[in-house]
Amino acid sequence: MTEMGIYLSTPKTEKFSEDGENDRVRYGLSSMQGWRATMEDAHAAYPDLDASTSFFGVYDGHGGKVVAKFCANYLHPQVLKNEAYAAGQIGTSLQKAFLRMDEMMRGQRGWRELAALGDKINRFTGMIEGLIWSPRGADSNDKNDDWAFEEGPHSDFAGPTAGSTACVAVIQNNKLVVANAGDSRCVLSRKGQAFNLSRDHKPELDAEKERILKAGGFIHAGRVNGSLNLARAIGDVEFKQNKFLPAEKQIVTASPDITTVDLCEDDDFIVLACDGVWDCMSSQQVVDFVHEQLISETKLSAVCERVLDRCLAPSTATGEGCDNMTMILVQFKKPTQMITVPLEKLCLPSDSASGALSLGDNDLKPEEVESK
Repeated sequence: MTEMGIYLSTPKTEKFSEDGENDRVRYGLSSMQGWRATMEDAHAAYPDLDASTSFFGVYDGHGGKVVAKFCANYLHPQVLKNEAYAAGQIGTSLQKAFLRMDEMMRGQRGWRELAALGDKINRFTGMIEGLIWSPRGADSNDKNDDWAFEEGPHSDFAGPTAGSTACVAVIQNNKLVVANAGDSRCVLSRKGQAFNLSRDHKPELDAEKERILKAGGFIHAGRVNGSLNLARAIGDVEFKQNKFLPAEKQIVTASPDITTVDLCEDDDFIVLACDGVWDCMSSQQVVDFVHEQLISETKLSAVCERVLDRCLAPSTATGEGCDNMTMILVQFKKPTQMITVPLEKLCLPSDSASGALSLGDNDLKPEEVESK
């Protein structure tokens, strides 16, 4: 082990990989622990979320794996359950599902579900790694679903101190809707050109910095309150304690940016990956590498595995290439009825706290939002 036990002496290069397809998409995914002492990434891949919809998500945990695993289990069912989804408002249902994760992780039921996902209990205190007890009662919002309030010794549990990014892509007919909170990323390859469909939520971004400061937080050494290097995440309850502000305006918010794209004949595939990949390769480098591999490789998970191997550092000297890594590659099968949409229509969400859609004014240039 090196400094503080963060890294292993040799990396764990075994990979969890999976492939699947239906009549609309093919996908492959792979995840690898790498040099990290624990694996805190999680993912979800449901090509048939319903008859016309596919769902893919990557979740990069910090402070423990429980929130990432919770999101992998529960976020996609919440998208389906929301009334906005039935009305065809996928972006709205995604935003509500992200915020719902924080609500569901509170109280006795939330504590119990997180406990089941954790595997390290401090035998002296009985506390589960990554969780805290809080004397403050959770604000219960009755949402008329099957997540009932439970009485119990942890009814006042305010939520986990652990957290997770969430970057999710929903494909329905010729619509692609991406929701993102944190620095995992979704990239579209259109005619071989990389287009970022999410923005990495780092604290120094103007919109993030403004919200953090207004909510009473500060930024030190590029980290929120000197500790978290993300401005948006699910979980991280200690950054969401301002009782006078809505969830979207807390120091750290789970509210995602939403980007909607009309898919066209020129669209090849999307890549969803955690920052362990993007720290090592740019969006365009990943797109180029995937195209190169697809010339001779038909198994998409094998392409993902090669990206992870390429990103893995030879040592822990620099820190880059030492993170957990997860990548999902989704290739579009091209029905003839797809409509071509000019590139200028493809653009980023606005900087509004709500993550509202913005299609038209704010042209997305290739790699415009590449993290520096």
